[in-house]
Amino acid sequence: MKLMSYWLDTAPRFGPGEAGPPQGDVDVAVVGAGFTGLSAAIALAKRGASVAVLEAGLVGNAASGRNGGMCNNGFAQDYYGLSTTIGRPRADLLYRAFDAAVDKVESIIEEEAIDCSFKRVGKLKLAAKPEHYDKLVRSQALLAEGVDTDTRMIPRGDLHEEVGSDQFFGGLLFGKSAGMHVGRYGQGLAAAAVRRGVRIHENAPVVGLKRLTGAAHEVRTPGGSVRARQVLLATGTSAIGPLGWFRRRIVPVGAFIIVTEPLPVELLDRLTPRRRMTVNTRNFVHYFRVTPDNRLLFGGRARFAASSPASDAKSGEMLRMSLVETFPELADTRIDYCWGGMVDMTANRLPRAGERDGVFYSMGYSGHGTQMSTYMGAIMADVLDGRAELNPWRDFDWPAIPGHFGKPWFLPIVGAYYRYRDRVS
Repeated sequence: MKLMSYWLDTAPRFGPGEAGPPQGDVDVAVVGAGFTGLSAAIALAKRGASVAVLEAGLVGNAASGRNGGMCNNGFAQDYYGLSTTIGRPRADLLYRAFDAAVDKVESIIEEEAIDCSFKRVGKLKLAAKPEHYDKLVRSQALLAEGVDTDTRMIPRGDLHEEVGSDQFFGGLLFGKSAGMHVGRYGQGLAAAAVRRGVRIHENAPVVGLKRLTGAAHEVRTPGGSVRARQVLLATGTSAIGPLGWFRRRIVPVGAFIIVTEPLPVELLDRLTPRRRMTVNTRNFVHYFRVTPDNRLLFGGRARFAASSPASDAKSGEMLRMSLVETFPELADTRIDYCWGGMVDMTANRLPRAGERDGVFYSMGYSGHGTQMSTYMGAIMADVLDGRAELNPWRDFDWPAIPGHFGKPWFLPIVGAYYRYRDRVS
C-alpha cells in the first residue's frame, strides 16, 4: 500500500522545467499553484497580464491533488436549512454559482485539451438514516421549483439500481455533477498556464509580503522576490508565510482516502452500476466513486486529525473497515493507496473571497474545492480587473473564530461532538 495520493502518482508532470528563481516585475503574483491559482493565472494571461505563480511545494500537491476527484454541483449542507438561514434568493444565487463552477471546469478542459477523464455521471447523496431522507425530500422540493430541475429523489426501494449496499435509505440525485482525474487536471492546468507565458515557481514558499510605495507589492521567497502590481492569495491556510489573519478564520481539518486494487467490471456493476459520485449524509461523511482504471475510491473524515504518515495509515484502516461495512464483497480486496490532506473549513462551510489591505484572496472552500476553486480563479481575474460585483462571496462577513489562532487545538472536541450527532440525529 502506497501512502500517497493515487491522483498524483498516476499523473505525468506538466513538463517544461524550472522557471528559475523568482525575480523581476510582473503584473500579478499568484500565491499557490492549485486549481485556484492556476485557473486565475490562465485567465489573467489570456488578457495579456504577466503572471508569476509561487508555489511552496509542487503543482497540485496539496488539496487540489488530494481530494476525491468529484466535480459536484450543489451544497455540502442541507439546501433547505441553508436557504432558511441566508434566504432563498441568496441561496439560489450561490447554488447557481456551483452549477457555473462545474461548467467552468468542463469548458477549461475542452479549451485546453486536458486529458483528465472528465465525465458528467451525477452525484448521489445517500440518506444514512430514515430521517435524513425526509430532509433530502424537503430540499429537493425547493430545488425543483426552478433552481435545479435536474435533481430527483430515489426512494429506498429503487436504490439497488444505484448502489449495491443495504446501508442507505434512499438518496437525492444531482444530474449535473461530474468526476475526473484531478492529478491530470492539475498538471494540465499548469501546462496550459505555461503555454500562455505564466512563470510557475515550485518550491518557492512565500515568506514575506510587503506593500511598496504606490500600488506595488514585494513578494519574497527564500530563493528571490518579485514585485507585483497585484497579489492573489490562493493558498488556503498554508503553514508558511504571513497569513495569520486568514489562519484565525479557517480550520484545517484532515480528510482521508483509500483506493482499492483494480476491480472486475462485473463487480463494479453490482456496487455502483451508474458510476455516480456518491456521498452520504453523516457529519463523519463517507464518499466513494470509481476511478478511470476501475478502482474504488473510498474517503471521508474518519478522524478529526491532521494528516501525517502515521495519521493517514490509522485513518486508512478505519476507512477500510467502513468500506467493508458498506460493501461486504470487498472484505478481501487489497488497498493500493492511502493518503490524507487538509480541508480548509470556514465556520459556515462556505468559501470566502475578496480583498484585504490591497491583497486579493480566494480560499476556505470547505470541501467544495474541486469545482469552486477553478471557478473562483477565473472570477478573481475579473475582480482584479475591477469587477468585484462578479464575486458571489463578496457580501459575506468573515469574523475570526473565537479561541482559534492557527493551530486547531479543539479538533478532538469537535470530532467527539459530530460523532455524537451522528449517533443521535
